[in-house]
Amino acid sequence: MGFAKAAELNHYPGPKHVLELADQLQLSEEQRRKTQAVFEDMNLKAVNLGKQLVEKERVLDSRFAEANISDLELGQLVMEISLLHGKIRAVHLQAHLAERLLLTANQLSLYDALRGYQAAGNQGHHDGH
Repeated sequence: MGFAKAAELNHYPGPKHVLELADQLQLSEEQRRKTQAVFEDMNLKAVNLGKQLVEKERVLDSRFAEANISDLELGQLVMEISLLHGKIRAVHLQAHLAERLLLTANQLSLYDALRGYQAAGNQGHHDGH
């Protein structure tokens, strides 16, 4: 499951896809600008967290490679890695929350149609999933 699939399948569009569909959605210049800002903020935060995640995974791997890891350190590293995964997901979901506020009801419906989602009332299901 993607980081923001729960949002995407329940009428909370992602800024990246909104930008890709900007012409079809007939976004105003203000909507484009604000959507770009939401995307850039999300991307900056996600990349930073992703770098931290990669570093923690590297430490975990090196401790195992060196056969030098205790139960305590293992638990700490796994919890830190899990926390970073959660933060990355939250950043993506927060961008979907922000993006929904920028679009009209008609744009939200059109977005769902363009992305191949069923009409309202789909209870979060996507064709082919």
